[in-house]
Amino acid sequence: MKKLSIPSYLLLISLIVASCQSQPEIKVSTLPETANLSLEVLKDKIRGGWAGQTIGCTFGGPTEFKFKGTMIQDYQHITWYDTYIKEIYELDPGLYDDVYMDLTFVEVLERVGLNAPADSFAVSFATDDYKLWHANQAARYNILNGMMPPESGHWMNNPHADDIDFQIEADFIGMMTPGMINTANDYADRIGHIMNYGDGWYGGAFMAAMYSTAFISDDLDFIVQQGLVTIPENTRFYQAISDVVKWHKQYPDDWKQCWFEFEKKHTSEKGCPEGVFNAFNIDASVNAAYVVIGLLYGEGDFYKTMDISTRCGQDSDCNPATAAGILGVMGGYSSIPAYWKPAIEMVEDLKFPYTELSLNQIYDLSLKHALALVTENGGTLTDGNITLKVQQPEKLRLEQSFEGMYPVKELLVRKDFLEENIKIDFMGNGVVLLGNVKSQCGVANSDYVALLDVYLDGEKTEQVRMPYDYIVRKYDIYHKYMLENGDHTVELKWVNPDEDFRITLKSYVIYADAPLTAIDPY
Repeated sequence: MKKLSIPSYLLLISLIVASCQSQPEIKVSTLPETANLSLEVLKDKIRGGWAGQTIGCTFGGPTEFKFKGTMIQDYQHITWYDTYIKEIYELDPGLYDDVYMDLTFVEVLERVGLNAPADSFAVSFATDDYKLWHANQAARYNILNGMMPPESGHWMNNPHADDIDFQIEADFIGMMTPGMINTANDYADRIGHIMNYGDGWYGGAFMAAMYSTAFISDDLDFIVQQGLVTIPENTRFYQAISDVVKWHKQYPDDWKQCWFEFEKKHTSEKGCPEGVFNAFNIDASVNAAYVVIGLLYGEGDFYKTMDISTRCGQDSDCNPATAAGILGVMGGYSSIPAYWKPAIEMVEDLKFPYTELSLNQIYDLSLKHALALVTENGGTLTDGNITLKVQQPEKLRLEQSFEGMYPVKELLVRKDFLEENIKIDFMGNGVVLLGNVKSQCGVANSDYVALLDVYLDGEKTEQVRMPYDYIVRKYDIYHKYMLENGDHTVELKWVNPDEDFRITLKSYVIYADAPLTAIDPY
């Protein structure tokens, strides 16, 4: 036998060590062909999901976006008491956007049917009177101005396409598709592209898949795994979540170390113009990672799961809402500790904010829709016993937003415009203008809509409508992507000025076709 030389021997050892330290592969475990549960258990799991989501949202509400790029320290107490949810219903109903949007879509399913087209969901939420933000509000504006899905959520038409919006609204999909991940993905494709694309869409599909799996498994590692196998491996979203899985294995007793590793690698923002030069981060993959950190390190404990997802920061009401919702499905309402139940049971018969439905009604509707989908997909219901035909998860198609777009500069303006035009010279391949219409005289609920003619490099390209009404507002004044990289001029001419109003330009973000390095002059 030929002996290895010392250098060859050392090389072999280094290769072995390197292979042991490489990122673990996310393997697909074999699912059973069928799963059985009683009708009462299914009811309990659905109630647990909705209750968990509502409790988690309320729990994290006071900290939402107050901790950006930092964790909430252990010494900071997070409040809870028995009348808490009822008080938030009355005092801050807008907090529950991640629940009332779900309820809107459930109502569409009940009114139009389980095969309701994307346009039905789109028109319903776009014409409702609740507050929306980011990808949802940009999509609402697109829809109300004639751009329907999937174009309404595409990143070329929606600067917030990678934001968290669909991710926090996909819970209802998972709760009506027990063990049926591919059916959940069909709904995610139909609804998620109303307001999102790419990672923003993957976020919702990932969460719905975890909910679906939580009906048939109490293994949190497996639940996360089944959500992840639907996501294409060469996406930012997949890399973010798979790294959390890796670091959890590496630091199984230290969620803060996992959080630090994630912050170092994955928290740079490309899309949302409010976040790319700010500690603010509403990106779906980032906040999905905080959900997963809560689930894995929470180890099935309801409070610990919510607490960790909240203390990761950023969108710290939506993240514990999702984590607690998944845990609520996994163990059922009966598994939620008694400490949390008086607050949720106090509101279960009340109309949920901005809806005509109560939580008790929603439990029943989700159960009804779940049973219909179970039988439609080969399952059975006999004498109160349900047999689910479990679906082997299929990979979603590849989508990535903002490819070829790199944020290179933000300029703060903070200027009101009335008589002069807004004119910006920039060098790059894209620009987003942030701002709104303001009243000068305390006008409330005005129907006024500012009309801005847009000239790009001297040529009129479109007219932007900017409603003063907050509900139907345009979230960003203007954006344009994928220009030829170089010098450009954007000019906006206000064609119907009104002395009672001003156009406020807060700032603008410039993109280029390559990232700016620390030594590049600009």
